[in-house]
Amino acid sequence: MKAVHYSPNPQRPELARAIRRLERDVLRMGALVEQSFRLSHQALFARNLTAAEELPRLDKKIDRFYRQIESDCTAIMTLQAPTAQDLRCLSAFMQLVRDLERIGDYAEDLAEIAIKIFPYAPHSSMPDIEAMSLHAQSMLATSLKALGDLDEAGGRRLKHLDDTVDDAYDRVYQTLAQQRDVPGVVEPIVLLALAIRCLERMADHATNIGQRVAYIVTGQRS
Repeated sequence: MKAVHYSPNPQRPELARAIRRLERDVLRMGALVEQSFRLSHQALFARNLTAAEELPRLDKKIDRFYRQIESDCTAIMTLQAPTAQDLRCLSAFMQLVRDLERIGDYAEDLAEIAIKIFPYAPHSSMPDIEAMSLHAQSMLATSLKALGDLDEAGGRRLKHLDDTVDDAYDRVYQTLAQQRDVPGVVEPIVLLALAIRCLERMADHATNIGQRVAYIVTGQRS
């Protein structure tokens, strides 16, 4: 079956404008999530606790966007009788902002980990974990660019990019799990295991965003 590519209905200019406003709000929310991810990275890898302290305030802004966008999508579905193509866009937005909200939550979790791990000396796995974080951040940026451009191919590319994060997760987890003769307490090992799990899930949510973009454009789920 041939894919039907999405474009707002020119016969319904008010509905088209409402959907475009929603898209801009989603991208604004995405920019806040990108900022929260960068701050969590600074907190964990540059040991910048000031950055960590900014995350709760930023997360409140992200949550407000999430609630507003969900409410606006519901209002359009209820009051403006959108077409089937518009409905798939609106439903994808509602799922997509949930992915963004979860990435923001994980960024806040990483900041809390950064605070708890601060008293300990940096672990030898930190460079690998930092590379994992940078790659996941790049995936988030790629997913948001795909959304802004309604780029189906860019959205689907995220699945392949996610393999790098999954491989890094497996490698670092094995290193942490098999470490013997740990001097002192094991808390930093546990915290790093939690950190790589957060990063792996953040990359998964970025991949989801890419898949939702492809669905908006084509109406086909992969």
